[in-house]
Amino acid sequence: MQNYNSKLKSDLKARCYKFSLSLITFMDTLSNQKSTQVIVNQVLRSGTSVGANLVEATASSSRIEFKKFHEIALKSANETKYWLHLLLDLKRGDQNKLTDLINEIDQIAKMLASGILKLKGKR
Repeated sequence: MQNYNSKLKSDLKARCYKFSLSLITFMDTLSNQKSTQVIVNQVLRSGTSVGANLVEATASSSRIEFKKFHEIALKSANETKYWLHLLLDLKRGDQNKLTDLINEIDQIAKMLASGILKLKGKR
């Protein structure tokens, strides 16, 4: 069971890393309009923060700190969804790629939420 949990954690980190790469690549395709660039800056911060917080969690000194980094990662994932939905509704960039990014961060957020519930002993 421990090996299975370790595999899930490493898969989540890998997924977050791949999401960050896809997000950066997509954001680089958007226009230089001021309003778009404000959103781009925000989504890059929140979107890349998800994986960074999971990496930080591995160096946690306590279970509470570990859980806190996962909670921060979830908050960043939810913020990222907000910004991506704004871009989608504003019709900025390739709508299919945006939809794919939204779907991926949504899946990552669900995985994080499930893990947090387990850490809190509610599942």
